[in-house]
Amino acid sequence: MRLTIPARAEFIILGRLALTGLCRASGAPDEVLGDLKLALTEACSNVVRHAYEEGREGDVEIVYQLAPDRITIEVADGGAGFPPPRLAGAEGDGEPDEGGLGIAIIRALSDEFEVARRPDGGTRLRFVRSLER
Repeated sequence: MRLTIPARAEFIILGRLALTGLCRASGAPDEVLGDLKLALTEACSNVVRHAYEEGREGDVEIVYQLAPDRITIEVADGGAGFPPPRLAGAEGDGEPDEGGLGIAIIRALSDEFEVARRPDGGTRLRFVRSLER
């Protein structure tokens, strides 16, 4: 399923509602749904906060791929893109760099995770989670 929403905070709920419907239909446990909703919210919030320059309109594209035992979610934008955040601080203290906390949360809640620049501009974040735990 593919959903495209404006890159504004008030539209993130639409992505969460679609995710809830898919997870309920698959029989995923509430704990898994809660983790996925948090990860999706963090991914979409990063787009809203960072992808588009001040005043520039943009979209968030969310792609859900449901399999019997897992779900894959991709969140993409057409913004300026960003270098992948360092997840350990510059001082080696293990603290995420500013802006990297959301990515660290998504990574912790996922079985698979990747983030990359899109060839046509913007960023694509992809995460996979088992529906069975």
